[in-house]
Amino acid sequence: MILGKKVAVTMPAYFAEKTVGKTVAAIPRDIVDTIILVDDCSKDNTTETARALGIEVFRNETNKNYGGNVKRCLQEALDAGADIVIQLHPDFQYPPGIVAPMAAILATGHYDFCLGARLGGRKDTRVSMPFWRLLPNRILTHVMDICLGTKHTEYHTGMRGYTREMLETVKFHELSNHFIFDNEMFIAGLKDGFRSCEVSCPTVYEEDSSSISFQKAMRYGSECLKISFAYLMWRLKTGGVKPRGV
Repeated sequence: MILGKKVAVTMPAYFAEKTVGKTVAAIPRDIVDTIILVDDCSKDNTTETARALGIEVFRNETNKNYGGNVKRCLQEALDAGADIVIQLHPDFQYPPGIVAPMAAILATGHYDFCLGARLGGRKDTRVSMPFWRLLPNRILTHVMDICLGTKHTEYHTGMRGYTREMLETVKFHELSNHFIFDNEMFIAGLKDGFRSCEVSCPTVYEEDSSSISFQKAMRYGSECLKISFAYLMWRLKTGGVKPRGV
C-alpha cells in the first residue's frame, strides 16, 4: 500500500516458467499488496511454478492472445480491490523495482496512467534493444506524439500502470485481444480525459525474454499508425478532451 492506496502487480504470462521466479522475488513487497499472474494456456510449467511462489494464479483454458490475457489480468486486479494496478511482464525484461515509482506517482492523484519507458535515461538501455526494434520504435513514437498530442519517450512498452478510476471508466473489455491492446487502452484513456506520465525503465533483453516476431512487429506498427491517425482526425473534429481536474 502507498499513500493509502492498495497496489496490485498483475502479470500476463506465456511460457514464463524460467523467469517468473526471479521476477516475483524482485517485486517490492513493502508496497505491493497483491501479485496476480494469469497464464495464457502455456504448454510449459508456468502455472505450477507460479503457484509454488505463493502468489495468486489464474489460467486461461484457451489461449486469449496478448490483449485478451491483459484484459483478464486487469479485471482480476480490480476484483481484488486494487486502487493502483501495475502491469509487469514476468519475463524479467522490465525491472520489478520500477513498480515502486510508478505506483507512487499514480497514488498522488496527479496522473491516471503511467508508462515504463525503456528508451529514456541510460544509454545502455537503448543499446540493449535490437536495432530492428529500436529504429521503428523511435519513428512510431515521433508520429504518435504528433497524432496524440502527447509527449512520451515511447509508447510500446509492456510495463504500464493504471488507477482504478481509469480502469472502471474505460471499456477495456471492448478493445483488441492482440498486441495493439496497450495502445488502444492509451488512446481510450486520452479520450476519457485521463492524464498520462512515464518513468524511465532500464531494460534487459535475455535469451528467455519474450519477443514478438518480425512479421507480428510489422503488423503491430501498421496498427499503431492506423489508430493514431484515427485519433488525430477525432481531435481535429472535436477539439479533443479537456483533462480531468483541469
